Amino acid sequence: MEYRRLGASGLMVPALSFGAGTFGGSGELFGAWGDTGAEEARRLVDICLDAGLNMFDTADVYSAGASEEVLGAAIKGRRDQVIISTKAGLPVGDGPADAGTSRSRLVKSVDDALRRLGTDYIDLFQLHAFDAGTPVEEVLSTLGDLVRAGKLRYTGVSNFAGWELMKSLGAADRHGHPRYVAHQVYYSLVGRDYEWELMPLALDQGVGAVVWSPLGWGRLTGRIRRGRPLPADSRLHATADYGPPVEDELLFRVVDVLDEIAGETGRTVPQIALNWLLQRPTVSSVIIGARNEEQLRQNLGAVGWNLTADQVARLDAASAKQAPYPYFPYEREGFSRLNPHPLRRPA
Repeated sequence: MEYRRLGASGLMVPALSFGAGTFGGSGELFGAWGDTGAEEARRLVDICLDAGLNMFDTADVYSAGASEEVLGAAIKGRRDQVIISTKAGLPVGDGPADAGTSRSRLVKSVDDALRRLGTDYIDLFQLHAFDAGTPVEEVLSTLGDLVRAGKLRYTGVSNFAGWELMKSLGAADRHGHPRYVAHQVYYSLVGRDYEWELMPLALDQGVGAVVWSPLGWGRLTGRIRRGRPLPADSRLHATADYGPPVEDELLFRVVDVLDEIAGETGRTVPQIALNWLLQRPTVSSVIIGARNEEQLRQNLGAVGWNLTADQVARLDAASAKQAPYPYFPYEREGFSRLNPHPLRRPA
């Protein structure tokens, strides 16, 4: 397993991390993902650790906290071997204090997560959404207090807009609060919006991307093909409306190229899609999920090799979309926002 720095921090994370959204699955969304119990979760954690994957991601809203509880049971007795990443900020109830990132909500959320996970510290704690109703200074000072108390080691965000993240980083710098080192983002071959604003920001500010749904909400598993109906057991039947939309023609164009490269490399479609992401700028870790051992072992096969430059270029071309304003004038003229000299054409 390759290890990478998480943004500009000193924390080394595996190139692949494990998403525990399938642990303790309940409800329409998470029940469709999977319902892994503690015994099976321990087996999956064993396989991950044997492969060098030691980072496990969860959240308080995953099956109403059951995911954190199952993960805590699965790592019991080996806490020092793993990196725990969890999130809070989305609604967990109907009460006025059950959503957002106010001081009171954050303190309670962290304490509840520690209890469910059976640990006294969280390696990476991320805000699951931007709370426009709470001043960023309140959020940052609270997280700083929790870091100094030893309950959190690093902090990050998830699903922030560019201005929301930059406003927070600027406030952290002004007031001396810990900076966010991670941004958990949606990024895939059928969803490259991250590249337009958030990737240049991450490069400039030293924020590492932790990628969720790298297979396009289950669309790049190799089971969906042009001219064929959706497999009867696909979770997309129950969860498509929860995830990012994908145009059919874009999906099939990408899958066609993935199939070609699978034939050239002997790798599976998911392995190729994951490997493409691992070669993108700012990506610190890609979160893989698995409902069973077979899926996990297949996804672990995405590391230890690299696509060729030609194969990457073909996937880039197949997955490209017209950027919206204000990005398209730069692309049209051949300029790159990733270029350190943005007014010069890249070589």
